[in-house]
Amino acid sequence: MNEPATPMQARVEAAGLALARDPGAAITTPAAAVPPVLRPGDTVAVVAPCGPPDPLRLERGVRVLRGLGLKVVTGAHVLERDRYLAGSDAARAADLQEAWCDPAVAAVLCARGGYGATRILNLVDWDAMRAAGVKTLAGSSDVTALHRAFAVELGVMTWFGPMPACATFSDPGGPEPRTFEHFTAALFADAPPVTGDRVIAGGAAAAPVTGGNLSLLAALCGTPYQMDARGRIVLLEDVGEAPYRIDRMLTQLFQAGSLDGAAGFVLGSWLDCGDPYPVLEERLAPLGVPVIAGLPVGHGMPQLSLPLGALGAIDAESCSLAWSIHTSERAV
Repeated sequence: MNEPATPMQARVEAAGLALARDPGAAITTPAAAVPPVLRPGDTVAVVAPCGPPDPLRLERGVRVLRGLGLKVVTGAHVLERDRYLAGSDAARAADLQEAWCDPAVAAVLCARGGYGATRILNLVDWDAMRAAGVKTLAGSSDVTALHRAFAVELGVMTWFGPMPACATFSDPGGPEPRTFEHFTAALFADAPPVTGDRVIAGGAAAAPVTGGNLSLLAALCGTPYQMDARGRIVLLEDVGEAPYRIDRMLTQLFQAGSLDGAAGFVLGSWLDCGDPYPVLEERLAPLGVPVIAGLPVGHGMPQLSLPLGALGAIDAESCSLAWSIHTSERAV
C-alpha cells in the first residue's frame, strides 16, 4: 500500500522531481540512517571533541538542556585544556566514543567547535561505534570533521547546528529564540524549512544534504573523509575568512573533485568574511544547479539546524531548503 505524500514530498513533486524508490529513480544517492527523535527523559551526553569550552557557558548550556526535560551527562574530560584543545587527543576521542557507545545515551552534543576534531578521527574505534547503533550527533563548525566521519563510517544522519557552550545557546540572557526553537524542533520532532535571502542560480533539486564548514571540508581533502558531492545538495559556510581564502578553498575542493556532480548548493552564514558573494557567484553559478544563499546556518545569530544525510529539497523560488527525515527508518 502506498504511503500518503508528506508536505515536503508534495513540494518536491510539485517542482517536477521524482521521489520514487526504484533503481531508475532520479534520486540514487544512498540515504543516511535516521536516528529516533528525542523524548523528555532521554539522556544526552555533552562532549568536547574540539576546543575547550568556557565552564560558565557549558554550565548554562547544560541547564538549558535540562530545562527541556532531558537528562544530561558530560564527558569525563570535557573541562580539560591542552593549549587550544579540550584535553589530549586520546581523552577527547575516549569521551566521544564512550558517549556514543553508552546504551543509555540517546544523543551526543558537541560543546563547541574551535579546532581538534580532525586529530581524533583515527583514534576512534569505528567498529565499536557501528555496533552501538543509530543515535543523534549535533554540532557545527569544526565538528564538520565528525559529520563527515560519521557519514562515511556509520552512515548516520547528523545535525549541523548550535552547540551548548556557544553564544546562541548559552549567553547570560538565555538562548537566541529562533535558534532555540529550531534546535528543539530538530531534536524532538522535525524542524521546519530554512529560508535564505539570495538566489544565485534558480531551479529546484532533491537530494541528500552534505557539506558543512568550508575550511574543514578543504582540510579533509585527500583523507578518507573527503566530501563527495555527487548527487547531493552541498551546505557551505564559514567565519573569519577573507574572500580570497574562500576562493582558494573552493578551488581546492574543485581540483580534488569534491564538488563534482553536486545537485545544488545552500550557502549559510559568512560572518566576518567581508563580501564573499562575488567569489561564490563566480565559482558556483556556472555549474548549472540551483544555488541559494543567506541561510542562517553556521555562525552568527540566529543559527538554525540542518540534517546532514537527510533528503533535502531546494526551492529557489522560495529560497528555501526543506527536508524529510521521519517518514521511515531511513531517509529516502
